[in-house]
Amino acid sequence: MIPARYGSSRFPGKMLAPLGGKPVIVRTCEAAASMGIFDEVYVVTDDERIRRAVTDAGIRCLMSIREHETGSDRIAEAVEHVDCDIVVNIQGDEPFTRRDTIEKVLAPFYGKDGERIDLCTLKELMTEQDDIDNPNNVKVITDIDDFAVYFSRNPIPYPRDKKAGAMYFRHIGIYAFRKEALMMFSGWPMRQNEASEKIECLRFIEYGRKIKVVETSGMKVSIDTPEDLAKAEEILKGRG
Repeated sequence: MIPARYGSSRFPGKMLAPLGGKPVIVRTCEAAASMGIFDEVYVVTDDERIRRAVTDAGIRCLMSIREHETGSDRIAEAVEHVDCDIVVNIQGDEPFTRRDTIEKVLAPFYGKDGERIDLCTLKELMTEQDDIDNPNNVKVITDIDDFAVYFSRNPIPYPRDKKAGAMYFRHIGIYAFRKEALMMFSGWPMRQNEASEKIECLRFIEYGRKIKVVETSGMKVSIDTPEDLAKAEEILKGRG
């Protein structure tokens, strides 16, 4: 499932911005379909312009009926009557998502902690202080078993002891949900931490659910600004 909104505070209409001659959302869908992992690939949107763009490209699209606070709520509505066990959420502005990345987010469901996992997502080490301080980079900390403890737009942990060697991880917005957990998520009222931070994963934590976090690396640019789009064009050109 690929949620797509037209509105964006930093880059309105970015889903339909041309990337190598095709809309960003179409590039993302083609990348997902080419992996050979998914039974079906859908775009979930409430915007008629996006619906036309993806259906014209031969991509399945589900239209949201209700207003939603988060992409996960939108996906929950879309999959309510879809027969599936695990739902993968790929962000519509991530056209360079790779097969090995998706395999990483799915693998824990079949490992030793599989029965405990409601949701699996990814993290990537950050080493530049500007990246660590940037509130647009959501940070995550995990416990000894790699389950999420908290997500924040602030640097976590706070480096009171500069010599402790704290490491900082950026949350990567690719998710694999158990359908059952996703449907529960959509029925829970938003609580304080999610409302304050505007990070939907916090709803799972606040209601006591388990989020497995897998480390990855080498993630390509997501398209949040016009400058990111220019970088994406250069990546496409580099692929020849």
